[in-house]
Amino acid sequence: MSIVRIESNHRLSQAVVHGGLVYLTGQAGDEGADVEAQTRYVLSQIDRLLAKAGSDKSKILSATILLADVAEFPLMNTVWDAWVDQANPPARATLEARMVKPEYRVEIIVVAAT
Repeated sequence: MSIVRIESNHRLSQAVVHGGLVYLTGQAGDEGADVEAQTRYVLSQIDRLLAKAGSDKSKILSATILLADVAEFPLMNTVWDAWVDQANPPARATLEARMVKPEYRVEIIVVAAT
């Protein structure tokens, strides 16, 4: 089976396609924006990368959401709920985590089918 790497550099690939699956690296928001704006940005990046991999949000199998502050869970969820394919919601976990940069409020990792 072939492995396709999308937007790669010496450290990572933004997406890897293998065996009918698309693995996205964690997508983080615009530094300094609020959690809602960062979530919208992250979801647009997910849409863009899935399209490059021949997939879309209706084929997301799982999502892991990392929040800098779990108190922002309802705000992130408002944006997520407006975006997610209601007919095909993925399995999902949400965790509070210390981000690589303190300006990041949200990071989302997804696995999707092609």
